[in-house]
Amino acid sequence: LARRHRLDRRDALATRGQAFVDGRWVNEDVVTLLAAQNLGLTDADVGPLQFREPCAPHIAARLEGRSIEREPLLDAIRATAAKAEIALVEGVGGFRVPLDDGWDTADLAVDLALPVILVVGLRLGCINHALLTAEAIRARGLRLAAWVANTVDPHQPHVADNLASLQAGLKAPCLGHLPRLTDPLAAPACLDISALLTEHA
Repeated sequence: LARRHRLDRRDALATRGQAFVDGRWVNEDVVTLLAAQNLGLTDADVGPLQFREPCAPHIAARLEGRSIEREPLLDAIRATAAKAEIALVEGVGGFRVPLDDGWDTADLAVDLALPVILVVGLRLGCINHALLTAEAIRARGLRLAAWVANTVDPHQPHVADNLASLQAGLKAPCLGHLPRLTDPLAAPACLDISALLTEHA
């Protein structure tokens, strides 16, 4: 994929662990995403807002005496996405996570007017959670373009039945089923995104 398409995957708000890169701290997710893109982007391009504390972004920002401003964040995302043929904007913590007073990640998705790929964490309760999330996505006028099954509980029983129920209820193509991975860069081998690429062409 990276050889055929100029690809950018962005983690606009990053709050997981930190890695020490070139003498400074960079979010670990951002480091991983930098390795997956092929546009020569910087960590500031891939993750314009990075926080040290691994928690909800509005809390992490408050702990650092910072705020998440709507227009600057949108401008940063759009500027980087404009450099790529395909840009993925990764959410943080779910479809409805507060970013600031009166603004959350669902609003961010609406502001960007992008189709949504839902990642479903496979564990007890995932069907209800996924269907409610899909309902929230569509209620905001957004299109659920596809979904991905992501193994959270490797010992979950009745996985095939859960996947069948999700497929029937979500009414969107499934791009694949991810097992537990030690290397996140191995994930693309588990996915078939040809339908999305055909749609994008």
